[in-house]
Amino acid sequence: MTADASPAPALDRIRVGSAPDSWGVWFPDDDQQVPWQRFLDEVTQAGYQWIELGPYGYLPTDPARLTEETARRGLTVSAGTIFTSLHRGPEVWDATWEHVSQVAELTRAMNAKHLVVIPSFWRDDKTAELIEPPTLTAEQWRHLSTGMERLGREVRERFGLDIVVHPHADTHIDTEENVARFLDATDSDLVNLCLDTGHYAYCGGDSVKLIETYGERIGYLHLKQVDPEILADVVKNQVPFGPAVQRGVMCEPPNGVPELGPVLTAAQKLDVDLFAIVEQDMYPCPPDQPFPIAERTRRFLHSCGA
Repeated sequence: MTADASPAPALDRIRVGSAPDSWGVWFPDDDQQVPWQRFLDEVTQAGYQWIELGPYGYLPTDPARLTEETARRGLTVSAGTIFTSLHRGPEVWDATWEHVSQVAELTRAMNAKHLVVIPSFWRDDKTAELIEPPTLTAEQWRHLSTGMERLGREVRERFGLDIVVHPHADTHIDTEENVARFLDATDSDLVNLCLDTGHYAYCGGDSVKLIETYGERIGYLHLKQVDPEILADVVKNQVPFGPAVQRGVMCEPPNGVPELGPVLTAAQKLDVDLFAIVEQDMYPCPPDQPFPIAERTRRFLHSCGA
């Protein structure tokens, strides 16, 4: 469906929001990113009511300050984001939990219910340098699955939050095969999925098929698309994710794949309330680029019924 088509039936179980990522924000502090005040102002002006925290430290970490800043703009937080390396075994637990606790405390204080868990990259996210093998051993898979279950249990018991694990390019949870392996190895009561439509397509996956096959494990959505022509070149030449983003591999809807209308329709059929947070990876980008894209994307999603 195109942006000027007749509105689709309302997708009343889907709550659309956006995130700092759609403003080119990947790091807590970076001179190539817009100030957090501008992000909050523009995400409101673009028509969104839900936001994620983004990288911890980008938005104010004092709950009273952040509550004041979001409330006066009519914004509500849907989730925090954490980064983990649990495939490395029990020895990384303490450092992981220190990071998780900070983000979870703020997330709970903002009355959000989810933590989006991103597995660590096997490339450096700035230099694209290879930092570990892209394939896990059987032992590392066991560490990953048991570690995520422990994380899900601890986060729920201590903070009342649910974790949703985010398959991501240049991580060990990426392709259809690896996502299925991860889901099959983890307890659905403790660990569910944040399906990022762009990252899943980037890694060759079919989002509608995943929703139809593992619907009970879909706890959260990130909406984005990839440019198939740029992606074909990225795959052919084994371009790392960071440089691929700089080439524009993650593109403005509805110009790429997957088609988001069918994804949202499949998600609606699950008959559960789901956040669908727009994320268009654009780091780095000119400061005036994100806002008009965010506005057009919101209008397009409205035309899909969201």
